[in-house]
Amino acid sequence: MAEALPPQLRQIQHHLRTGQEHEKRDPVVAYYCRLYAMQTGMKLDSKTPECRKFLVKLMDQLETMKKELGDNESISQELVGHAHIENYALKMFLYADNEDRSGRFHKNMIKSFYTASLLLDVLSVFGELSEENFQHRKYAKWKATYIHNCLKNGEVPQSGPIGMEGEEYDDEYDVEHGAASQPSQPSPHVLPRDGPGANTNFSNIQIPPGAHAPANTPAEVPHFTGEPCNPVQPVPRNIPVVDPSLLNASQQGEVRLTPEDYTRAQKYCKYAGSALQYEDVGEAIQNLQKALKLLTTGRE
Repeated sequence: MAEALPPQLRQIQHHLRTGQEHEKRDPVVAYYCRLYAMQTGMKLDSKTPECRKFLVKLMDQLETMKKELGDNESISQELVGHAHIENYALKMFLYADNEDRSGRFHKNMIKSFYTASLLLDVLSVFGELSEENFQHRKYAKWKATYIHNCLKNGEVPQSGPIGMEGEEYDDEYDVEHGAASQPSQPSPHVLPRDGPGANTNFSNIQIPPGAHAPANTPAEVPHFTGEPCNPVQPVPRNIPVVDPSLLNASQQGEVRLTPEDYTRAQKYCKYAGSALQYEDVGEAIQNLQKALKLLTTGRE
């Protein structure tokens, strides 16, 4: 946005920047980044004149975008929007995680980790984060800061979750300039040691399906073009076995489906469609099988 960001709203600056970067690449991502920024900004300061002015302009921009994207199901249906942002964030996370575990440390993967964490922030516009996404967000922010600091100090980062326990991240970390905006002050948003996810065993972090080789990484994540530190052997994609009982599925007896069952089945179908956008066949099959089982048996 052309309007200068008031200092009281610094916490949303990177979410707004991510929205701006996706203006043409993926307007849905841009829309939800700005929606998150507006909602968070209202909680931070909606009373001082400069903040109110900024937030009103942001609201106007969101209204305009909503009209322009009115035919897009990711805007008109929350389930589809949630799946779009979640899949996008996790694909970016997986790109960075693959680079990290392969020993390829560079600015693009640092930014990918950090941007993934911002998009997982954005998921909160749909409700409370799942425990899995909470852990991915925490891990991605730590990784971005940890790898940046290692490279800045001439040290070789450790791949994967080894050594991550006890690391803190700075929520004001600036991926564009490779530095923390306020290095002398601890971030007020560091996750408390006794809060959710404290004492996390990052060795057991649940990496989503497709971690071995995401089919398509998001458009703005450039692939590393330098000499890799450790060459990686491609891993075959694992396609789940289709349950033969579902091939000619029909409803069994007097199955009574509740409104919640229909909603869950719809959710699985939407997730499958979103997975196919990224050519993630395995994830699509799994979700479609869940929907079929629910519709034919009334059970998951």
